[in-house]
Amino acid sequence: MKRIFRFGILMITTICLLSACSKAQSSSTDKSDAIIGKNVLIVYLSRTKNTEAIARIIQKNVGGKLVKLELEIPYPENYQANVDQVAKENESGYLPPLKTKIDSMEKYDVVFIGFPTWGMQLPPPMKSFLKQYDFKGKTLIPFNTNAGYGIGSSFQTVKDLAPSSKILDGFSTQGGKERDGIFFVMEGEKEKQAQSEVGKWLQKIGMLIKD
Repeated sequence: MKRIFRFGILMITTICLLSACSKAQSSSTDKSDAIIGKNVLIVYLSRTKNTEAIARIIQKNVGGKLVKLELEIPYPENYQANVDQVAKENESGYLPPLKTKIDSMEKYDVVFIGFPTWGMQLPPPMKSFLKQYDFKGKTLIPFNTNAGYGIGSSFQTVKDLAPSSKILDGFSTQGGKERDGIFFVMEGEKEKQAQSEVGKWLQKIGMLIKD
């Protein structure tokens, strides 16, 4: 009788363990398959190439179309002149017209949007982009580079300008400090670090499909 009881306990334990393992595998599969079959667009604004570097790391991991956001009238090359112009645009709410056009936005399911932090806000060109297209039903994923001051209100503004989309947790990392004459820093050890950080982030939000 005791043997039968022990055998029953053993069988129940085995079934529970197999069930837990199956659920864990299913969860892992659900996450890794989140991006499969989706059309991906990666749009980025980059002045010193740091945001561009992150955009390329993302593309390397998830694929998709990479698009650089360009203006009809580029910002001044001089740093302070650029800062002054952006400050005026933020104050007035002016949205600079974009040279970049996205054909058939409706075909994209997932849109990564990358930008630096300017004046602790979302850059005006990215506001123009978000205002220009309908993101209803799409998944938006923001990513950011900054000079050490963080994202400011930029991620919240993305949510405000695309309320009908699903917005996943964004990514942010420190890039160059143009004010101090430090421009492109996503190279060497910093690039390796960025690749690792981006990989962990993509895995966390269920967008990493490569081992």
